[in-house]
Amino acid sequence: MNFNTNRIKAIIKKEFSQIKRDKRTIAIIIMMPIMELLLFGYAASTSVDHIPTAVLDYDMGRESRELVQKLVNSQYFDMDYYAESMDDIEYYIDNGYAKAGIVIPPDFSADLKSGKSAQLQLIVDGTDPTTAQTILSSAGGVVQSMSVEIIQETRGTTVPKSLDLRSRVWYNPDMSSIYFNIPGLIGVILQTVTLMLTSFSIVRERERGTMEQLIVTPITKMELMIGKIIPYVVIGFVDIVLALALSVFWFRVPIAGSITLLLLFSAVFLFGALGVGLIISTVSKSQLQAMQLSMFMIMPNILLSGYMFPREAMPDFIHGLSNVLPLTYFIKVLRGIILKGNGFGELYKEFAILVAFGIVFLALATLKFKKKID
Repeated sequence: MNFNTNRIKAIIKKEFSQIKRDKRTIAIIIMMPIMELLLFGYAASTSVDHIPTAVLDYDMGRESRELVQKLVNSQYFDMDYYAESMDDIEYYIDNGYAKAGIVIPPDFSADLKSGKSAQLQLIVDGTDPTTAQTILSSAGGVVQSMSVEIIQETRGTTVPKSLDLRSRVWYNPDMSSIYFNIPGLIGVILQTVTLMLTSFSIVRERERGTMEQLIVTPITKMELMIGKIIPYVVIGFVDIVLALALSVFWFRVPIAGSITLLLLFSAVFLFGALGVGLIISTVSKSQLQAMQLSMFMIMPNILLSGYMFPREAMPDFIHGLSNVLPLTYFIKVLRGIILKGNGFGELYKEFAILVAFGIVFLALATLKFKKKID
């Protein structure tokens, strides 16, 4: 077989020329590796510190305050909430404000002074096993260190027993990774499937030549966007029902909360996810570009939403970026309803945010779409 190098050079030149003219492809070529490196470098961390913590100190003595300060000095715990009752502790953890609760009994200081074993309770949100393991090991280390100090200080007089740390893990007592992963995976799958499908909807009309037929009809842009979204909402509902059934009957992950409420949140989330897909479809010139932009959007959602890595471990800037992703709030809803049994009262803020995302993205897709052939 004979190769003509001039013909090969001509093909190479043509390919580079086509890539050069495609500004969207050039942007993806440059931005994708930079974005992935930065996101993985900062977000892909399992080292959790500054864990939001609620403390309930019935004792209020010098020893109890010293214990709380040692927990803070460890850099693993931030005492963001001071509770007045166990109901407060439950509220802070149920609503996701705190990941841990420290309960110090009223006789804590007195027991230490009399040489008795002083008990305290550690309550852990077990929905994220990585964070829960960090809480247990870090608190255990601080308590053990304080026990050694107390024994050394009192040697020759009274010798107290070690501090007795009683730990309770809520929502996921076995700290099973399946219980953590499955709810988040449902959200990721739902976003990925619906985003990919709708990102092709408008651009497919252009490539097939049917856009002209839509343009000459009296249908408005908003009617077209809604008409495009509704079928995929139905598809999304089918997908989430299948995913929930598989998680319950195959993976044995029980749903602690209301399935009806979960489906309501899913419908609201779908409108936002589908709106993003329509925006991609309206700005893309081909299905290949739509595919590229979809993948460009999916990667940050997987990394920053809290599905793979604890958001508590992310730097402030990356953590702020995660707040503009609908999937971040939907995963919190999924884990809240499935694992914690949260109701609407605990999740109304997420509901309002997801509704706002849906309205904004659908409006942007409508504004971006033009009833004309470029």
